[in-house]
Amino acid sequence: MTSVVFYFQVHQPYRLRRYSFFDIGVHDKYFDDVENARIVRRVAEKCYQPMNDLLLQQIERHQGKFRCAFSVSGTALSQMEEYAPDALESFRRLARTGCVEFLGETSHHSLAFLGDYEEFDAQVLDQAARVERLFGARPTTFRNTELVVSNDVAKRAEGLGFSAILGEGADHLLGWRSPHRVYRPESCERLKILLRSYKLSDDIAFRFSNRGWSEWPLRSERFAEWVDGLPSEDSLVGLFMDYETFGEHQWRETGIFDFMEHLPGALLRNGRVRFETPSQVIRSQDAVARLDVPYPVSWADAERDLTAWLGNQMQRAAHDALYALLPSVRLAAKAGRGDILEHWRKLSTSDHVYYMCTKWFADGDVHKYFSPYASPHDAFITFMNVLDDLARRALAAAPAASVETPVDPVAPAALLQRARAEKELL
Repeated sequence: MTSVVFYFQVHQPYRLRRYSFFDIGVHDKYFDDVENARIVRRVAEKCYQPMNDLLLQQIERHQGKFRCAFSVSGTALSQMEEYAPDALESFRRLARTGCVEFLGETSHHSLAFLGDYEEFDAQVLDQAARVERLFGARPTTFRNTELVVSNDVAKRAEGLGFSAILGEGADHLLGWRSPHRVYRPESCERLKILLRSYKLSDDIAFRFSNRGWSEWPLRSERFAEWVDGLPSEDSLVGLFMDYETFGEHQWRETGIFDFMEHLPGALLRNGRVRFETPSQVIRSQDAVARLDVPYPVSWADAERDLTAWLGNQMQRAAHDALYALLPSVRLAAKAGRGDILEHWRKLSTSDHVYYMCTKWFADGDVHKYFSPYASPHDAFITFMNVLDDLARRALAAAPAASVETPVDPVAPAALLQRARAEKELL
């Protein structure tokens, strides 16, 4: 039997308002609440609610034989709680079926694993507790932000109690090996890694509505034939994609909902496939080999690395400045300014540096599609202005938090100044 694992990522960032130099020191209304509410409600109407209804129907129609998994970022959960509670309830209905697994991730969809392990642990544990509270089960499978995985990330996830981690089945990682097997990261003793079948996943997530594609229009029966034609020893097909694929990136008019309505039946019909959640695969399949992931691998862009977020000077300067400020933010939180820590965490969301990407060609088009800014430079200016104001507020609050651990006001400020200087060179 071949286990098909449908995994959907649900995420919405807190987008920044146009925060100018003249706003610094005046107010801390950093986030565009009106725009964030508009987008979450739109996506809930076009994607979350209709697609959740469709998946619930498939679970009932196939008497529990259809199963899938979600990871819903904490920022998406918070915005649904505030702006689209019906959408959040539709996810909870799916959880109650017992056929849907909700995974763990960082609470703020952050790159904390690169900047600060203590913050990474805190965000992961906060998110795990929230998932358990909302959906009734503590997550045992971990999905890092943007599917970034490495030996170090896998070892950290294992240490936090997870049994599995998801990753990208990148060619440069696997070489001659197949993404359709279960592996164990080189750094781990018990944690297993399930890989994304990027070709089959992208056939749905990206190529489905492309009229220039040789397989357009894609039918569910045709897709099932591709899965059935895989080598007999292939025991896993990881279909991992953004949930906004359905109704948002691929509009209803493309036929994407009809495709997904018929796909479970088409896959089950051939007798080779069973749908499983990641935790079920971990229990049913042993790792066939160890997989060495010495450098971070992601599911983004052609490179499948970190260049979507840290590929230019602006991105690296913003990332460095953000994490240089964290010690002061922690002290401010200890002094009773938890709002400063929450603001910082919303800024840690990876989307903010993603908007600063300067890639061109196909990947650049994807970056431009998601960005609310006219240019990567505009994204950088807004982010650094906000960070400048937050740094001033954190430094003002921090000294009261600890006499034994004095705050060095120079370090964050110097890094901010350097980042602004680098901006002028671009």
